[in-house]
Amino acid sequence: MSLDRSRLGGFKFLKLAAQRMGTIAVVTAVAAALVVPAAASASTTLIGSGSSAAQPYLLALFAAYHKIHPSINFKYNPDGGNAGVKDVQDHISEFAVQTANPVPSNTGTTFTKLFEDALCIDVNSKNSLSDLSVAQLAGIFSQPPTYTTWSQVGSNEGSASIVTEGRNSAAGQFTFFQSAVLGGGKENTSTTQLTSDGLVKVAIEQNAAAIGYVGLANSGAPGETKAKGEKPIAINGVACDQANVKTQTYPLWRFDWAVLPKTGANPAAVAFFKWVQTSAPAGKIINSSGAVAYFNK
Repeated sequence: MSLDRSRLGGFKFLKLAAQRMGTIAVVTAVAAALVVPAAASASTTLIGSGSSAAQPYLLALFAAYHKIHPSINFKYNPDGGNAGVKDVQDHISEFAVQTANPVPSNTGTTFTKLFEDALCIDVNSKNSLSDLSVAQLAGIFSQPPTYTTWSQVGSNEGSASIVTEGRNSAAGQFTFFQSAVLGGGKENTSTTQLTSDGLVKVAIEQNAAAIGYVGLANSGAPGETKAKGEKPIAINGVACDQANVKTQTYPLWRFDWAVLPKTGANPAAVAFFKWVQTSAPAGKIINSSGAVAYFNK
């Protein structure tokens, strides 16, 4: 049976249409395949490290930011402010938070002030001591120490030896204390150098003869984490609390800093710290979690 030209033309048309539909199907399939990685990469996890003293504030800020931006997640290693800066330098972390001022060795990074914080001096709650001068504090922690028993500084602990608790060199707390209290001098060799702010807090709670330095969040000051066995003491007659940090009258107040690589910073990390530093909601979280908002309006 022969086919007329009109029917042949119809077959050609259908074949051409089928080929085109096949092409469209292929393009559609390729486009769909390309969409999958984009959807998978929509969620971003920012990797950070640094201060354990600032961790209580950061956890509250991370949670609030994630609610506003559900695609942004955080992983934070509280390995110490100095260690965090090195992590950024070594491209291990995308950001760090530091409680000590920048120093010349912090090459390849940028430091941005976030909010106000403080280094508090805590003793066991059984200790009657309520105040020390910066000079007395330095005399307790310096090498060699000027004061070795509690009776020398007017405590009810009497002849008991003063037990000093502090941080290791990975911590910004250690660097800040060494600079602000010891004038760059060495800490006494009997000080227990602990790996986190929380461990210093626990060591003070467990020993009536202990004294140590912790961040404002772990100090047991009004508005901070409730403390069962420790208390902050005044320095130069000024209490370590939010009010005196805000007015910068407490001698050991300081800024907490965001640390980012000088080049190639993750835009999502930049946006997060901009929000922390400037937004009103972040300011409320900073204040309610125990630090002091400085730039937020």
